Amino acid sequence: MAAGALAVPKLLAGGASAADAMAPSLKTSLDACTPPGDALQGLLERNKRFSKAWQALGEGVSPKKRMALKVSMFEEGCQIDRMALAEGQRPWAALVSCADARVAPEWIFSAGSGELFQVRVAGNNAYDDGIASLEYAVAVLEVPLILVLGHSGCGAVKAAMASEPLTPLLEDLLKPIRASLKSGDDLTQAIEGNARFAAAQLTKRSAVLKEAQANGKVTIKSAFFDIKSGRVSLLD
Repeated sequence: MAAGALAVPKLLAGGASAADAMAPSLKTSLDACTPPGDALQGLLERNKRFSKAWQALGEGVSPKKRMALKVSMFEEGCQIDRMALAEGQRPWAALVSCADARVAPEWIFSAGSGELFQVRVAGNNAYDDGIASLEYAVAVLEVPLILVLGHSGCGAVKAAMASEPLTPLLEDLLKPIRASLKSGDDLTQAIEGNARFAAAQLTKRSAVLKEAQANGKVTIKSAFFDIKSGRVSLLD
């Protein structure tokens, strides 16, 4: 903890310097797709758009037609200028989500390149490298929101609940998930509990994130993505 505390002023100083060095015109270009108002509500509104399109992808629809329906939801969105993205980034939300191929944050939140800072790993764990990446996102990029996103049918949580032998690396991966498990929980409850646990770990294990949260510079939430409906629900 002491080492993390010592890193806070250095990171914050670096973030301030980077922000000050960015030209106002570049900031404007990079902020072109940032939703107005609260970032969390912006994510949830974007997800409503995705969920509506996702539920239209019914049986009897060809793969090409399904993709056309998905792409149609982006007609209401926007894309940051590629030349501006070549010069910098100003994401307005950060996600800790599973590496599962069915969980694609840009689709789920109808976002273009440069909008979402992402940390992805099986089981959406709060692992060391991921937390360090989030420290950078908050302290340097000034991202105001971190959302830890669990999802239905998560294989990593299912494996953590089972007793089958795994490789040493997989055992290490599942340790934090197993630490979140509660006796009697079904799979969905365990997935939700794991997302809450990972969100809580961010400030417990990072002085940078703890200070930023205390100062109102970042909000940390957990949520659950239901693959069938395409809906994201906040967790208490």
